[in-house]
Amino acid sequence: MKPPAPKPASQKTRAIRVVPPSGPTAWLTSFTAGAMTFLCVFALSLSLASDRLANRWSEALARTATIRLSAPPEQIAVQTDAILSVLSSTPGIQSFRAIDDAETRALLEPWFGPDLPVEALPIPKLFEIVESDPGYDSEGLRQRLVAEAPGAVLDDHTRWRRPLAEAAARIRLLGLLSIALIGATMAAMITLAARAALATNAEVIRVLRLVGAKDSYIARAFVRRFTLRAFGGASVGALAGLAGVWALPAADAAGGFLTGLGFTGLGWLWPAALPPVAAIVAFFATRRAAFQKLRELT
Repeated sequence: MKPPAPKPASQKTRAIRVVPPSGPTAWLTSFTAGAMTFLCVFALSLSLASDRLANRWSEALARTATIRLSAPPEQIAVQTDAILSVLSSTPGIQSFRAIDDAETRALLEPWFGPDLPVEALPIPKLFEIVESDPGYDSEGLRQRLVAEAPGAVLDDHTRWRRPLAEAAARIRLLGLLSIALIGATMAAMITLAARAALATNAEVIRVLRLVGAKDSYIARAFVRRFTLRAFGGASVGALAGLAGVWALPAADAAGGFLTGLGFTGLGWLWPAALPPVAAIVAFFATRRAAFQKLRELT
């Protein structure tokens, strides 16, 4: 009984075999895709973490305000009572409180040490306000404070929120620009590798043309091989980047910036999109390089 005849290789398989499976261009393509994807994971992580931090700070400042009271010592108690009376009768305020000397000392301790004599220094008395939804009329509150407590100044943190919002927008833009530059660098490196592979296999290409192979068939072979190499390298780079981000310290209770650079929730799925994107970049870069080089070899 004769053994079954081997199945003929498909057109895709034959096309892939035209390109050598190993060599400098093979590892260069895989390494470039992996390294660029690894960097892209960290750029994405930094962009998302910075955006989260800026939004968190902006939201926290948006719901709070501060009143500073600077007045002669004999008027502090009278104006404090006036401020508390005004706040209690102002709609849109969820809660308010006067910050005592112990809390003021704790706030200033990181800069001036634990033995700061708060009572002997001309430090303004502070009041914290938390607004409800909807909030209060800040301009109307300022006018009432001027009338009832001339030494009181309302700070609704507008000057703090605006820079944070601008910083969040710029960080998002910088993240997108970084990812675009990484993609352009990967496309350039893969293009060079594809052109080098085509030049190295110039004799093979001439033989293929002699036996009737069309340029589209030859280009498809290189495009498929380099796309698969880029996808494989990018997959390894994405996994390595995720492992590196996962190994970073978790965000501490104070919300430290450098300890909260990981992904959160569905954000962990973003790096999974990078290998397909790398494969698409490699596909178009190799296709363009292949047809250009084949025209030069004509």
